[in-house]
Amino acid sequence: MSVPHPANLDATFAALADPTRRAIVARLANADATVLELAAPFDIS
Repeated sequence: MSVPHPANLDATFAALADPTRRAIVARLANADATVLELAAPFDIS
């Protein structure tokens, strides 16, 4: 098992600090989705 580089972990946790990104990851954990399906509930483009 390899140990992730701390900078990579920092970037990962920074990305997951955003609630929209966490919601998208949670949605994808349940099923596949298109970009349009992922963006629909949010005010993003």
